[in-house]
Amino acid sequence: MAAIPVAIFGICGRMGQSLIQALAEQPASLTLTGAIASAGSARLGSDAAAGVKVTADVAAGLRGAKVAMDFSQPGALLAHARACAAARVALLVGVTGFDAAARAELQSLSAQVPLLLAPNTSVGVAVVNELAALAAKTLGVAWDVQIAEAHHAGKRDAPSGTALLLGEAAAEGRKIALDQNSARGRDGITGARKAGDIGFASLRGGTVTGEHSVIFAGAMERIELTHKAEDRTMFAQGAVKAALWAHGKQPGFYSMADVLGLGDF
Repeated sequence: MAAIPVAIFGICGRMGQSLIQALAEQPASLTLTGAIASAGSARLGSDAAAGVKVTADVAAGLRGAKVAMDFSQPGALLAHARACAAARVALLVGVTGFDAAARAELQSLSAQVPLLLAPNTSVGVAVVNELAALAAKTLGVAWDVQIAEAHHAGKRDAPSGTALLLGEAAAEGRKIALDQNSARGRDGITGARKAGDIGFASLRGGTVTGEHSVIFAGAMERIELTHKAEDRTMFAQGAVKAALWAHGKQPGFYSMADVLGLGDF
């Protein structure tokens, strides 16, 4: 079976570079055919891999691809997704920091192509996400929920996409809307914590790859679900696993839980 042709948006970023290495490690499964960067990138025209030049031309970058992976920026995401839908290329979205309107359009575009929304492509995070939903459902509102996350100093969005993913899982477990039941930061005399809110705390500094904890605080006891990323390589490996899974799927709105079959439990 021939290797699946893949295009990558955000090829010059940290994840883009990690993905190049991950693809090189399994050339029989996936092969890079499109390397797409922003129009202002200093690397335009250079080699991303043998025979593949970095380009800002989205149509050219998608030519021949069966699956695309987007780890670029929120402002470019919808244009990329629309191009993938038009070209009938399955899309893995690893971009974070976009708003509810963008998410709604992504969901609409998934009627045309398989679209896998993965704020975090770690297999471990996907498992923690399921456990968070189960814990929130089982423990109920008597337990306060707090999500704490830490990333490197250069990360632009807060809370992180993974923190919001975990918050959505807890909210789903409680059958509430996260946007109506969340607290993001406390400063000064803020009063007591509002019962039922899902809290978020974000730390930024150094070269932290990514750490996330979902804390359930009850009367006289506490449960903590924690995931620590030790190397960005594992995100790339998870993305490759997801891309292989997405190839050939029917149009639809998918997640890492679908990739791992976690919805079956």
